[in-house]
Amino acid sequence: MASPELGEMLAFAPFQGGIWEMSAEMAADRGRKLGGRVAVVTGGARGIGFAIAARLAEEGAAVVLADMRVETAREAAASIRAGGGEAAALPVDIGDNASVAALAAEVDRLHGRCEILVNNAAISDTTGIDRMTMERYHEVIRVNQDGAIRVTVAFLPLLRKAGPGRRILNIASIMGLRGSPDAIPYSTAKGAIVNFTRALACDLAPDGIMVNAIAPGFVDTPMSILADGSHEYNADWFRDIYVKYGRIPLRRFGKPADMAGPAYFLCSDDAQYVTGQILSVDGGVSATF
Repeated sequence: MASPELGEMLAFAPFQGGIWEMSAEMAADRGRKLGGRVAVVTGGARGIGFAIAARLAEEGAAVVLADMRVETAREAAASIRAGGGEAAALPVDIGDNASVAALAAEVDRLHGRCEILVNNAAISDTTGIDRMTMERYHEVIRVNQDGAIRVTVAFLPLLRKAGPGRRILNIASIMGLRGSPDAIPYSTAKGAIVNFTRALACDLAPDGIMVNAIAPGFVDTPMSILADGSHEYNADWFRDIYVKYGRIPLRRFGKPADMAGPAYFLCSDDAQYVTGQILSVDGGVSATF
């Protein structure tokens, strides 16, 4: 039997791009457990990246929002500062070696170190095998797979000279854990991120750097809006199967804020004995069949 709230949960409201507002009171009430740490979040201007950056700032980290959309990133950083957090915006194209090197150099100049690196930036793709070109495949891999590796390599010197609480958090996807139609390049890249996380955790454990990932499910972000302007989750069949009939057991799509708490946990001192793990944050999708 459907719950009384089901109708409300089924109501569709596409992503509006709103800013996560954090009051000074909220910041003061928190323990600010990440005080003194520098956190760099790629793709931090909006969506999941911004939600994670805002939460890390709430907890006292000095956050750097690194994004191609630098003006949007500056607005996002300003909203964090208005709420009592410390934030700056820097440009980066994670698909470009020189751009990533410039980002690392600027963070080094500003802070001299990096305790927390969140590899979040990615591009969307809905290409099935029949429509896929090798050019498109390599473009998605260059950004979504190689980009995280490129940024990690560039920031390793900053992580190695940082203080306690060094963490790398990769944003994978449940599409990197199981099959999905029309997602060959995207799923391939995110699957690589899953095993990159595990392998990197093994390499960096002797340095005391924890490496983990979260695998979001269906989250309503700007990436959910397709090239033709339609919303990925607004098809009747999609909402019926995933929400109404429980393919998502919690019967709603995720929000960027739903990713922030799990991300904070993996970046915090509460995760001192957690490394090489992939945490699905998907409303229960991966528990169903």
